[in-house]
Amino acid sequence: MAISNRYLQSVYDGLKARNPDQPEFLEAVGVVLQSLAPVVEARPEIEKNAVIERLVEPERTVTFRVPWVDDGGRVRVNRGYRVQFNSAIGPYKGGLRFHPSVNLSILKFLGFEQVFKNSLTTLPIGGGKGGSDFDPKGRSEGEIMRFCQSFMAELYRHIGPDTDVPAGDIGVGGREIGYMFGQYKRLTNTYTGVLTGKKVGAGGSLARTEATGYGLCYFTDEMIRAAGRSFEGARVVISGSGNVATYACQKATQLGAKVIAMSDSDGYIIDEKGIDYRTVQEIKERKRDRMRTYTRYVGSAEYVEGSAGIWTAKCDIALPCATQNEIDGESARTLIGNGCWAVAEGANMPSTPEAIGEYRRARVLFGPAKAANAGGVATSALEMTQNSERLSWTFEEVDARLKRIMQTIYADSAAAAERYGHRGDLVFGANIAGFEKVCDAMLWEGVSY
Repeated sequence: MAISNRYLQSVYDGLKARNPDQPEFLEAVGVVLQSLAPVVEARPEIEKNAVIERLVEPERTVTFRVPWVDDGGRVRVNRGYRVQFNSAIGPYKGGLRFHPSVNLSILKFLGFEQVFKNSLTTLPIGGGKGGSDFDPKGRSEGEIMRFCQSFMAELYRHIGPDTDVPAGDIGVGGREIGYMFGQYKRLTNTYTGVLTGKKVGAGGSLARTEATGYGLCYFTDEMIRAAGRSFEGARVVISGSGNVATYACQKATQLGAKVIAMSDSDGYIIDEKGIDYRTVQEIKERKRDRMRTYTRYVGSAEYVEGSAGIWTAKCDIALPCATQNEIDGESARTLIGNGCWAVAEGANMPSTPEAIGEYRRARVLFGPAKAANAGGVATSALEMTQNSERLSWTFEEVDARLKRIMQTIYADSAAAAERYGHRGDLVFGANIAGFEKVCDAMLWEGVSY
C-alpha cells in the first residue's frame, strides 16, 4: 500500500514485515494511515514521540485455550482472545465475537478500528476486541453455557469495570453475556458493570438493542441533510437482518424512507411497496427464521437466492449492515449506475477500498463504519455510566443522548476533513477526528516503560 508520507510509509512497511499473515489488520491500518498524512506533516511531535509506532501495536494481546465438554461428554478445545489495543482515553471497550472465522488478524483489525470509533463518541473509552473461534450455531443451551463459563474462567483475569469492559458482537448476544456475567460474578464475588449488553433489569440499558441501527440512521440523516437531501421519500436498501439492519429499517422508515430490500446469508427480499420492519422483527427475533419466509407474510414481496445480488436493487441510499467487504468495486459501480447517492456503513468495514474509491469518484455521500455505526458502542458506554451511578435511564433519555452523540460524530468528522483540506470526505474526517483525541492523550501521558 502506497502512503504519501515517508514516516507513515516506513511505519506501515515495518508493521507489514512483522505481521505478513494478517491481511485484515494491515488493510485497516493502511486506510487509516493514508488519512493521517496531513496531520503528521502539520505536527512534527507525532513522529518525534513515535506516536504512530505505538498506536499500531496493541498494548496487550491475550491468547488462551478454552476447554469445554459437549452434550455427548466429549472434551472440546477452542482458542480465546482479547486484544487490548489502546487505553489512552479510557478503559478498553469492544465486543466479543464467537465465530469460526475469528483469528488474531480479524480481532486486531476490529480492535484498531475500535480505538478511533470509541474516540469519536466523545466518551472516555479506549479500544479493544476479543472472542473465540467457537461456533454457537447448532449448539445446545447447555453447551453454550459451559463454553461461556470456561471462556470467562480465563478472561476474568484481564478485565474489569475500570480496565476493560467487553460487549457482545457476532455470536454473542444477551444469552452469552448473561452466562459470562454470571461466571465473572461467581469468580470475583463482585457485581459490577464489567460487561455491557446485559439484560434490562440486571444492569442493561434500554435502547441498546436498537442503538447501532438507530445511530446509523441518525448519522446518515445528518450527512445527507448537510448535502441538502433527506430520507423523506428515499428508496433504501439494507443488507443483513440482525439487530443493526432491523432497527435501521425501523428508523429509516420512521424518517420517511421506503426500505425496499433486506437480506440474510442465503438471499434477499425485495418489495417495492416497502418492507415492514415489524414483520422482519417477528421473523428474526421471535421465530428465529430465515428471510425467505417473509414472503409468507407479505404477498407483494419477492425472495431472491444469493445475498450479494441485493446491491443490484435500484436505490437512493445503501446501508450495508451484514459483514466485512460485502460491497466490492463491481457492486459499488452497480449501485452508482442505478442512481445511489449515499452509502453509510452499519457493519464493520463492509466496503472494500476499491468500492470506496468508486464512491469518491462518483461523489457519493459516504459514511464510514467507524463513524456511522458507533451508536452501539456509544450506548454501551452509556450503560457503563448507568452502572457506575446505579441508575437506569428511560428509553427516551438514552435515545436522545444517542442522537446527540451521532450528530456530534458527524459534525466533528466533517470539520476535521475540512480543516485538513478534504472537505466532504468523511473517511479522512473520521480517521483524523478519532486520531487527534487519542494522539493528544498519548502525548500528554508520555512514554510508558
